[in-house]
Amino acid sequence: MVYNPELHHRRSIRLQGYDYAITGAYFVTICTQGRECLFGEVVSGVMIPTPAGEMMTQVWQELPQHYPGVEIDVHVVMPDHFHGIIHLTTPPVGADPRGRPDLCHGPGHPQGGAPTSLSLGDVVHRFKSMTTHAYATGVKQHGWTPFPGRIWQSNYHERIVRDEAERTALCEYMVDNPARFAPITNP
Repeated sequence: MVYNPELHHRRSIRLQGYDYAITGAYFVTICTQGRECLFGEVVSGVMIPTPAGEMMTQVWQELPQHYPGVEIDVHVVMPDHFHGIIHLTTPPVGADPRGRPDLCHGPGHPQGGAPTSLSLGDVVHRFKSMTTHAYATGVKQHGWTPFPGRIWQSNYHERIVRDEAERTALCEYMVDNPARFAPITNP
């Protein structure tokens, strides 16, 4: 469906004016629709993944095979969400050697051409698509818990990782996430 501002009133949560195809590290959080706990449970502060949760790790680890220019980093699968750090390593077309956009020709696009660069949104979309397909197959073939409508919320949260200290803090956050987990209950 094509975005129509008259019909779709969703506010963007992205950093305005930032090119998410620029090389760098990005911390992403993707939540299940309705915060359904589909990927496991936390027992005594330890995440115990279901086969669906194990599938999530496998798909995450395979992302670089599907996208040259993508490296994956630390991740954690939680019962109702996923955190991970994605590194985009290939500069956008039209960028200078440090990955910054060529402001004369637009971020990540050759002059007058269609987008040819990989963006964070492309990688997250691919991850969501691959996990949805694998989960649907698991429901049919292995009796996994059916998901109501869609697995994932339509959007995702991201944070630009600015330096190694921030990356280290985010890695610690992910490692400690199961110990802090409290499922969201919908009334």
